[in-house]
Amino acid sequence: MTETELHHYSAIAGHFFDSMLSGRFNGSVLVAKKGVVLYERYKGFKYPERKKDSLDAHTAFHLASVSKTFTAMATLKLWQEGKLDIHDPVSKYLAGFPDTATTVQMLLNHRSGLRNYVHFMDRSGWDKHKFLSNGDVLQYIIAHPRETRGRPPGKNFEYSNTNYALLALIIEKASGLPYPDYLARTFFQPLQMQDTYVYTQADSATSMQSYYQTGRKFRIEFLDMVYGDKNIFSTVRDLYKWDRALRDGQLFSKGVLDSAYAGYSFEKPGQRNYGLGWRMLMIPNGKKLIYHNGWWHGNRTVFLRMLDEDATIIALCNNDYKGVYSSKKLVDLFGDYRQGRENFDEEDPSDPSGATASTAAAVPSTAGDPGGVKKADPPPAAKKRSLAKRSPVKRHSAHAHKRRTVATAAR
Repeated sequence: MTETELHHYSAIAGHFFDSMLSGRFNGSVLVAKKGVVLYERYKGFKYPERKKDSLDAHTAFHLASVSKTFTAMATLKLWQEGKLDIHDPVSKYLAGFPDTATTVQMLLNHRSGLRNYVHFMDRSGWDKHKFLSNGDVLQYIIAHPRETRGRPPGKNFEYSNTNYALLALIIEKASGLPYPDYLARTFFQPLQMQDTYVYTQADSATSMQSYYQTGRKFRIEFLDMVYGDKNIFSTVRDLYKWDRALRDGQLFSKGVLDSAYAGYSFEKPGQRNYGLGWRMLMIPNGKKLIYHNGWWHGNRTVFLRMLDEDATIIALCNNDYKGVYSSKKLVDLFGDYRQGRENFDEEDPSDPSGATASTAAAVPSTAGDPGGVKKADPPPAAKKRSLAKRSPVKRHSAHAHKRRTVATAAR
């Protein structure tokens, strides 16, 4: 990148975010291209109610559903190593799971048909003075298969946190390690992501909390210990290390990455789709934007990746600042993504993921593919069997808070 290009990108990114962050944003932002940081800013405090401890490069934020990118890639890492097969039934890895039609891939691309545990556990009669675990979610599904099942497996896309809570258990089963340990050994430590960790109850006294728009602190609730769908804390710099590692081939083969970034849901027309742990916009001009957003309590997060241009935009906040999703408009600085006039304020309580049921990209289905869905090919290291092209993923219509007791949803 020339000095002229560097100045051009930096000036526009600075103008965009300085204006956007002039309000009550409490968080961090990083914009980069081809390994060069163009803009980086930290605004606010770790304890905003007291205006104490200014945010800095080492202040870790709850990533909310951006955590799903790690869970998905951990699953695909095990697939690449031949330790699991994403086309296997979930029941192969989770004893007692109540059907054999739901595959690991259907969890990854949200085509399992499982309802969102955020809602069914809220109505279940669970003692809300007791933290829910991933194992508890699985046991409830085993005991109440009809209540926890929405549509038949593979039928269509329905964004559900349940999928990723179960994937975390599958990672533990296939790796023989607790989910936090597997991610630390496989990703965080090798990539020197020193400020990134999976939240546990032991971190409750030191991790940064989140806040309502009014400045009132969110209280910890019974859903807060379930991981896989959420509960990874990180910084903009560490997320940029994650972005770089996913580009340079040090962790994954091209075949695995192609599977992760493919769209799997084509039931309805639109530009939005979902891969294996990644959202995407499939622009009519052929461009594809890979990204994921997050929302849990007051934590709102954005992770935007322009693969063609080797550019990245990351924005994290913890004070329920919805304007953070406007970050997506800046992608037009780097390529013809046609997002400048789009509204990405994800306020719809029935779809906090920003993916409505009618937004899957309109792409011709594969010939002979039942349901018009294509299947991920096996990775080079995991060619256990030959598979017909057919696969499952749909758009993410995430979690809503149908009741005020479920304060916010991971999306």
